[in-house]
Amino acid sequence: MSDFELLPAIDLRGGRVVRLRQGDFEQETTYDDDPVAIARTFADAGAEWLHVVDLDGARRGEAVQLEMAADIVAEVHGRTRVELGGGLRTPEAVAGALGTGAARVALGTAALRDPGFVLSLVNRYGAGRIVASIDVRDGLALGEGWRDGAAGLPVADAIRMLASAGISTFEVTAIDRDGLLGGPDLTLLRALVDLGVGRIVASGGISSFNDVIATRGVGCGGAIVGRALYEGRIDLAYLVAAMRDLDND
Repeated sequence: MSDFELLPAIDLRGGRVVRLRQGDFEQETTYDDDPVAIARTFADAGAEWLHVVDLDGARRGEAVQLEMAADIVAEVHGRTRVELGGGLRTPEAVAGALGTGAARVALGTAALRDPGFVLSLVNRYGAGRIVASIDVRDGLALGEGWRDGAAGLPVADAIRMLASAGISTFEVTAIDRDGLLGGPDLTLLRALVDLGVGRIVASGGISSFNDVIATRGVGCGGAIVGRALYEGRIDLAYLVAAMRDLDND
């Protein structure tokens, strides 16, 4: 199993696989009408993780796509672990998400609003099943990061705060690069890795094999890859094999 977590992204909206530009719900591209088939394809390519996001849930503030998530988990069971996020803002919502069989959940808005909520979940389920998903714009960690004007706090402070609540994995999305295939924000990622308080997983802008290698090079413990897979810019099977080779060197 690779030490570097490579997470193909499956963003769900209305039962379809979509991608947003810069987190904007008005800039949506649909890639497939069968999320379960996409999950199967990624598992067949050797993916050890899937990053599944309920965009409807994120916007509504409550889980919407749990049935679809459960179908995805069932399809790849025994081969690929699933991480589920989007709209998980109550203990009941987190329990429901984990009840699909997901290996862990990603908390965003709720984590930033209430570190005590995070701490209670870590105490209940363990740090390995709860990760923080942090959207960053202009150096600020944002809840509801798709909204212009969303309140935030300096991202380093947010990560330290959540580390104190028991979080050990932080998935950091540079909103200004998300969905644009312009490359990851390596300066931001390096600075957060240098905090030394947990694993940083890169998200946003990754467009090539070299971009993934670059995130690894600055010390990230993983990368979330979306649009580049759907548009054929990255061969997932090749990337998975390359990451394993690097871990074995």
